[in-house]
Amino acid sequence: MAGENPASTTEYIQHHLQNLVYGKLPEGFERHTEAGTEVLTADTWTMAHGAAEAAAMGFWAIHVDSMAWSIGLGIIFCWLFRRAAVRATTGVPTGFLNFVELVVGFIDGSVKDSFHGKNKMVAPLALTIFVWIFLMNLMDLLPVDLIPKLMVLVGVEYQKIVPSTDPNITMGMALGVFVLMLYYNIKIKGTGFIKELTMHPFNHWAFIPINLFMELVGLLAKPFSLGLRLFGNMYAGEMIFILIAMMFAAGAGTGVLFGGLNAQLFGAETNGIFWLAIFILVCGVCWMNLQGKISTGRTVLLTLGLLTVAGGVFALGGGLMQWGWAIFHILVITLQAFIFMVLTIVYLSMAHEEDH
Repeated sequence: MAGENPASTTEYIQHHLQNLVYGKLPEGFERHTEAGTEVLTADTWTMAHGAAEAAAMGFWAIHVDSMAWSIGLGIIFCWLFRRAAVRATTGVPTGFLNFVELVVGFIDGSVKDSFHGKNKMVAPLALTIFVWIFLMNLMDLLPVDLIPKLMVLVGVEYQKIVPSTDPNITMGMALGVFVLMLYYNIKIKGTGFIKELTMHPFNHWAFIPINLFMELVGLLAKPFSLGLRLFGNMYAGEMIFILIAMMFAAGAGTGVLFGGLNAQLFGAETNGIFWLAIFILVCGVCWMNLQGKISTGRTVLLTLGLLTVAGGVFALGGGLMQWGWAIFHILVITLQAFIFMVLTIVYLSMAHEEDH
């Protein structure tokens, strides 16, 4: 596990950054398995066992985990908001209905402020983008080892649970927005869109090549900036969580003071089941606080005490940094969803404008 030596630390990081990939390995590819080396005699569709196999699968490989989590979260979003819509009444909303109304009102206000055309699709699109990206980003707040460890127990070797840390997902969403931009530019402006690309900023036929180059660069930069901004911010946030998580294993094999019960019971190893039990206990303490059964001060002390007893000084330091970064990261995940949504609205508004 992480923390034992530089090699294991590198492997730990690489494992967490590797997607569960399904694709076609070419004929003649050498697969290195526990049974030895196997040379494929034909093109083979299979799950990748490591980064080398994933790279050999090429462009048409599918990131199964990113697809599954993003689609699953999208279904959860549709189910929750449909449930709220069915239960909506003319009375004063409470609970979850109040939250949904707050989100819908916020999105509606953002669309009215930024979109100046007439299109009934823009507001639902903005709502979908904001909530969907927020849910995908929110997965980053789960403990980095929790889901991957559980998936390993059922035989799944790799699992990335934050779809927005996969450039295929973010660029795919950005490409969808780009297609809508082109569609509405052509539909509303017609030949005026061609004129916009060729006669701005210099309104003279002699400058058409320069105008076209400048406008195309600006046009193509929009989807790239949209997708890569979201990916870069979320990928960096995930990396920080992974680096902090390594502190929980740094005390392994160092004694009770620095390694806690984990070092006493498992020596230089870090036991996933043991830390899952600690995580459940911490969640239980937090739940009791939400129910008003224990004070916030006692909740903090009990949480710190559990971390210290379980993993020693290193776990205590890692836990404090995890909580600190998670609190800050709540702002990041919300802000990134908001930025993607606002830029989508602005780009579509520009596509609806008759004049440049």
